[in-house]
Amino acid sequence: MDFTPHTPADVERLLASLGLEDPADLFAHLPPGVRLQRDLDVPAPMAEATLMDALASLAARNADLVCFAGGGIYDHHLPPVVRALTLRPEFVTSYTPYQSEVSQGVLQALFEYQSMVAAITGLPVANASLYDGATAALEAVNLAVAATRRRALWVSRGLSPRTREVVATFARARDFTVVEHPLVDGRTVWERSAEPAPALVLVAQPNYLGYIEDYAAARAAAADAGALLAAAVDPMLLGVLRSPGSAGCDLALGEGQPLGSPPAFGGPGLGLFAGTAALLHRMPGRLVGRTVDGEGRVAYTLTLRAREQDIRREKASSNICTNQSLNAVAAAVHLAWLGPGGLAEVGRQSVQKAHYLAARLCRLPGARLAAAAPFAREFCLHLPADPATVVAAMAERGYLAGIPVPDDYPEVPGGLLVAVTERRTRAELDGYVAALEEVLRHG
Repeated sequence: MDFTPHTPADVERLLASLGLEDPADLFAHLPPGVRLQRDLDVPAPMAEATLMDALASLAARNADLVCFAGGGIYDHHLPPVVRALTLRPEFVTSYTPYQSEVSQGVLQALFEYQSMVAAITGLPVANASLYDGATAALEAVNLAVAATRRRALWVSRGLSPRTREVVATFARARDFTVVEHPLVDGRTVWERSAEPAPALVLVAQPNYLGYIEDYAAARAAAADAGALLAAAVDPMLLGVLRSPGSAGCDLALGEGQPLGSPPAFGGPGLGLFAGTAALLHRMPGRLVGRTVDGEGRVAYTLTLRAREQDIRREKASSNICTNQSLNAVAAAVHLAWLGPGGLAEVGRQSVQKAHYLAARLCRLPGARLAAAAPFAREFCLHLPADPATVVAAMAERGYLAGIPVPDDYPEVPGGLLVAVTERRTRAELDGYVAALEEVLRHG
């Protein structure tokens, strides 16, 4: 289909207004050696039916594997209602809802999202989303440094390696000190040190290897150091695990992809962020508030905007100037569809199935759990073979077996990170065990 936004007459008027005669004159300042002197080499146009067949052929080259990979992105069931509602044109828009009078629908949806995130994290204030879990962690660092006027961070080695990389990059640019605390038998050991005093203690719950951290130990470390405590959480487990707010955390953050978004290659993700009321004016990103208009009707609006970059410029609480509104709406729809009981049931099934699979896998010769700490719906399996080789062999048998961890955790040389969600059936779990047994037997 041809799409020509400007007619020849339009082009003539545009060129005349610029005092030019030919569109090529717009690029006269570029050296001839860097200019393309021919038409683009693109295929001929296709009929719609032909194009659909070509795309279907490309899609057929994808491997359709049973997913046991996690590491922060999970294969949960997405109810059709999520897609049905979030694809409405009122939500699929790049428009920022600054004009409250014409944006009540999306503002209410984002307010409901904030309310649900606050409820599941046990903290009173949540923002309207950030880019992803890693940038949410970065914003927690930024907030804590501003609130405490300190320039050091205590970070658990159990935090996602990708998130640790983002935090380390930010810390180098801002000249912060990052102190990484080790994992011992699957859990973080908070080694006290007098200097430098940390602004933030950052723990993952569960941690990247799937183990359930000791909130009390993290809380004690933060309290002793006079630091804020932040937890990177898995939202799908907040129906079965203690909420960060009830555990004494000042901030909760996380990757919200499991809520309403598929594990699409490359994203998009969704950054969850919630905090205490004392930190409200330092929160990053947008906040939607509920108020009453001049006629006494409930109304929604972006509030406390003096924190934001377009108002305060370099004095803003954060340089984040947009968010993931569509994914946040999807998360709100998903949470509303689940309800408290449904969220708890997803967590229970995921945990139960993960423990069933782990118990069966540990009966295979040479296979064992990498640590004895309690885990939730993900666990690190120590294999008697190279994990990357095992993953490749399992793919040939129809399974995305997990994530090899030795590159990120050399201390676990045979580690394979295996994730289980409520989607996995008994037949798939048993099939995974049988396939892995065959792979290990044939070496």
